[in-house]
This record gives sequence, C-alpha cells and structure tokens, in this order.
Amino acid sequence: NLTGWWENDLGSRMQVFKVGNDGTFSGEYHTAVSSAKNPIQPSPLVGSQHLDEDGQCTFGFTVNWKKFSDSTAVFVGQCFNGDDGKEVLHASWLLREKVHSESDDWRATR
Repeated sequence: NLTGWWENDLGSRMQVFKVGNDGTFSGEYHTAVSSAKNPIQPSPLVGSQHLDEDGQCTFGFTVNWKKFSDSTAVFVGQCFNGDDGKEVLHASWLLREKVHSESDDWRATR
C-alpha cells in the first residue's frame, strides 16, 4: 500500500499515514515548489487507493494548501513495481487557484 514517504523529481515529498482496510488514507504533502507569496508549509492530504494483490494499485488524493495558499490540488495515479524492484508512483495532477471573478475562471486551473 501507499503507506510511507514518497518523493518526486522536483523534491516534493508526501507522507501517507496508515491506509485503512477500505483503502482510505490521510497524510501530509511537503511541496518544494509554489507560486504563493506565503512561505510553504506542509499541507494535509486525504485519499483513497484501490487495494490490489499485485501492489500496482490505482489511487487518488486531494491536497488542501490552506496553510499558505488559496488553492487545492488533486492527484490520480498508479503504483508500479519498477525495473529496479523499487515501487514508483506515476501521477497526474490538477491545481485550482482561487480567482476573484468568474471572468478569470479560465486561468484558475492548471
């Protein structure tokens, strides 16, 4: 399961706490990159994973950057057993930033 520490190519890290029997989990995301004006802080995450026997589960989680930004991110991906025997996560993400008017909605999601 996803329990433990994970790090991406940019140096961001996440810690997934215990995964429940139903696949739900929580943790903290420690981003290494941000366009926010406030100092980066660890942010809470909640998610769910599909529990597979082969360890190559799919998963999704949401990160609320509430401690330093008005944005929220969602990630979806899958865990793979890499060629070197290590587990590796491949994920895609969407980031929604707060905008102050509906006319700015077009630029709010990356």
